[in-house]
Amino acid sequence: MGENKSDVLQGTLDLMVLKTLESMGALHGYGIARRIEQVSGNTLSLNQGTIYPALLRLEQRGWIKAEWGLSETNRRAKFYSLSRTGRRQIERETENWERVAATIARFLISPR
Repeated sequence: MGENKSDVLQGTLDLMVLKTLESMGALHGYGIARRIEQVSGNTLSLNQGTIYPALLRLEQRGWIKAEWGLSETNRRAKFYSLSRTGRRQIERETENWERVAATIARFLISPR
């Protein structure tokens, strides 16, 4: 990642992928990565070595499902969508992220 780009924690990436699929519907991996970059205001940069292991992990957990189809350029691509379990997991992951963010915020605002 470039010096102006941020690293993404694994659990945070999982939540971003789930929320992207929730809002956009089925997308291929490249589309998911570009949408996350777009929503982040290009402060995040996701490459194949980042997004595809995350998609595989989410698929193995049953939070997303994958189906082969044709991309907008007529190439064969795997399209990912939320599973029922994934829809429920978004709430759990959001609560967990908010708890972690609140903990970090306590450190940032604590007196020196």
